[in-house]
Amino acid sequence: MPNLEIDRERELSTFRKIALGTWRTTHDPSVYGSLTLRMDRALEYIDAFRAATGRRLTVTHMMARASAAVFEAVPDANAILRLGRIYRRKKIGVFFQVAMEDPQTGKIDLSGATIHEPEQKTLVEICDELQERFEKTRKNKSNLAKSRNLFKRLPIPAVGPLLDLTAFASYTLNLDLSWAGIPRDAFGSIMITNIGALGLEEAYVPLVPYSRVPLLLALGAVRDEVIPVDGQIVIGKTMRLCATFDHRILDGAHAATMAKTVRAWMENPFDHFDRV
Repeated sequence: MPNLEIDRERELSTFRKIALGTWRTTHDPSVYGSLTLRMDRALEYIDAFRAATGRRLTVTHMMARASAAVFEAVPDANAILRLGRIYRRKKIGVFFQVAMEDPQTGKIDLSGATIHEPEQKTLVEICDELQERFEKTRKNKSNLAKSRNLFKRLPIPAVGPLLDLTAFASYTLNLDLSWAGIPRDAFGSIMITNIGALGLEEAYVPLVPYSRVPLLLALGAVRDEVIPVDGQIVIGKTMRLCATFDHRILDGAHAATMAKTVRAWMENPFDHFDRV
C-alpha cells in the first residue's frame, strides 16, 4: 500500500509550468497573505455548541472543518510536488501543531497531530479525535511522537539528511514507512497553528520542506476592533488569519476563492457547521 493515494495532475497552465521551473524547492516560492475575519457569530456558535454538546469547541476545531471546505471548493490546492510535477491528493488531511513540554528538560517543544478526512466528520467527532491525538502526542504515545524521539537522540548534523531521506522515501517514492514507525501521510494537506493561544495577533509560519505541505495557516488572537457597519462605527470581535503558501502550486486566484470560502464558514457558522 502506498503512503498516499494520489493522481498526477497532467493539465497545467503555462504559469504553473513556469512556476515549477522557477522554484526548485520550498525555500524560494513562499507567498504570504492575511485575512481579517469577523468573529462575533463564530463566538456565539462556540458558546451554543458547548452548551448543546458539552465539548470544548475552539476556533481551531472549526478551522479544521472550514479547511476541508476550502479544499472541496479549490481541489487544485490539495496537492503535492513530486519530482517537479504536481499530484493532486485524493484525500484531505489537516495537521495541527501543538506545544508540549519535554518531560526531562521542561523546555517547550512543538509536535502535532493530523485529522484525516475532516469533511466526513462532525465537529463532535473532530473535537474528540483531536483531543485524543493531542493527549497521545503529549504523552509521547503517538507514532509521530515516537519518530520525534528518534530525531532527539541523533546528532544535529545527522538530522537534516535523515529528514531529507525520510521525505524522499515517503513522498518522492511514495512509500509506506509505517513499518519503520513513520505514520502514513503524517502532515496532511495543510498545517494549522493557533498563535492566538500564545497571545499573538499576527505571524507568518514558514513552509516546512520535508513535510511537502504547500499551505500553512496561523490563527491569531481574537480581539476587539473598531469596524464600520452600514455607515456606523461599532466594536466587533476580529481575528487575523495569516497564510503562507507555495507559489509553485497556489496563486492569487486560488487564494481568492479560498479566502471567500473561509470567510463564509467562519462569519456565518450557523449556516455551514453542524446544527446546534
